[in-house]
Amino acid sequence: MSRAEQSTKLDLERIVFIGRTFEEYLDMFLLSEEELKGKKILDCPAGACSFTAVGNKSDLDITACDIAYYHSGEDLKNKGLLDIEHAMNHMKKAQNNYKWDYFKDIEGLRIHRLSALQDCANHMRESSERYVPTTLPSLPFKNEEFDILLSAHFLFMYSDRLDYQFHIETLDELLRVTKEEVRIFPLVDLEGKRYNQLDKIISYLTDSGCKVEEVNVPYEFQTNANSMLRIYKD
Repeated sequence: MSRAEQSTKLDLERIVFIGRTFEEYLDMFLLSEEELKGKKILDCPAGACSFTAVGNKSDLDITACDIAYYHSGEDLKNKGLLDIEHAMNHMKKAQNNYKWDYFKDIEGLRIHRLSALQDCANHMRESSERYVPTTLPSLPFKNEEFDILLSAHFLFMYSDRLDYQFHIETLDELLRVTKEEVRIFPLVDLEGKRYNQLDKIISYLTDSGCKVEEVNVPYEFQTNANSMLRIYKD
């Protein structure tokens, strides 16, 4: 590992390695397998999601990137198992902040999270080249290397610790490596409130020549987290 990588690598203890399933991604981003065929797709940041693992086994061309991937797959799997149990214990106290139509109950949620982690860990072992370590707001990819970029549960959620400038720099980088469109989900912070600088972000993107839409999606687990930002490049 280079000195630069060491300086940007987060301690494993500071990483929460929990992910969503392939099916959740299709609903979060209002996608179908059919429309993804023939596209080159980046999941950023991907965490322990199984979108890359399951998608590639269905002949889709998906790459995942995340700061977590500086760590070994085995270490990440073990951390993920601990994180899921911790999250489920916390969920018992906070379950009123969530809608349970999708998972039915906490045990259903646990099954989904364990399934995503298992698929991700197995695929990391089989196809490590698909899992690229990176530290936003910088990406190690060429201009317009991907057709579509999906970004879930990162950008607007952590507005309490990621400032407006970080969001702008990250969005610029996401758009740089993307040819067609970027989709971001959700549009709320950890308290379920709409990101307070979202209108300013949309104005910035529009002024930069992008077409931007807020789109409702058929997925809502965290209350009010039921829409995505769809950014088209001209």
